[in-house]
Amino acid sequence: MDTPEDLTETLALERLEVNLFRGVSPDDGPGRIFGGQVIGQSLLAAYETVEDRICHSLHCYFIRPGDPRVPIIFEVDRSRDGGSFTTRRVVAIQHGQQIFNLAASFQVAEDGFEHQADMPAGPGPEDLQDEVEAMKAAMAKMPEEARKWATRPRPIDMRPVDGSFFFDGKPPEVRKPESQTWMRAKAPVGPDQHMHQVLLAYASDMGLLATAMRPHRVHWQTKGFQSASLDHAMWFHKPINFNDWHLYTHDSPSASGGRGFIRGSVYTQSGDLVASVAQEGLIRMRKPA
Repeated sequence: MDTPEDLTETLALERLEVNLFRGVSPDDGPGRIFGGQVIGQSLLAAYETVEDRICHSLHCYFIRPGDPRVPIIFEVDRSRDGGSFTTRRVVAIQHGQQIFNLAASFQVAEDGFEHQADMPAGPGPEDLQDEVEAMKAAMAKMPEEARKWATRPRPIDMRPVDGSFFFDGKPPEVRKPESQTWMRAKAPVGPDQHMHQVLLAYASDMGLLATAMRPHRVHWQTKGFQSASLDHAMWFHKPINFNDWHLYTHDSPSASGGRGFIRGSVYTQSGDLVASVAQEGLIRMRKPA
């Protein structure tokens, strides 16, 4: 049995200077760095400069495709240390150019008003197949490179509520731009709340653009289809234990101008809303040369 990737090791950073860090990428990627990796590593770099405060929001832009063959340099700007809030800006650099930037805000623990949206009803993770198991029927028809990527040992255990959107050699059916997936870390995560947020930030980039594709009968392997994350925002509402199952719900209320917009909500099995996500991504058909 393949050993799952330990994200705490994959995302680990080397400190080069007071506000300068270096990270590397796994060597089994599809030719560019997964967006969730650089989100997670940038948040981790920011946390290396923050004490006794927890991230409540982050906002970031994907500027250039990341090169998995070379390290990433993360430069942290200590924007502000206030009485209740701390702000950091992180720039990720490769080949002398920005590939990504992130702004994050951190807050001291505080009590306040509470309300939340209800978790949607649906099957629990115990009643669903693992994503890789759900894809097995489609794998024989996948191109070799896509099959290699789909069958690699994954750091996140994912169980889609509707797993029938996978590549099967035919155009997919028209579907509503909505999806639900149960997820958790495969390798045990220790007690550090920072790392639970970092790992959830990594996983938050999974499946969003696929939800925006659903009404348009395209998927990752559609000839001429082009997609990429453009920006990403995340809000942490409550403490997270990513050793446990979480339901990640997506909906895409709009697509226009070659871009799709997606919203996400992350719930515990008991129904607590612990995080919210928003992303806009490139989704378009390439024009013939």
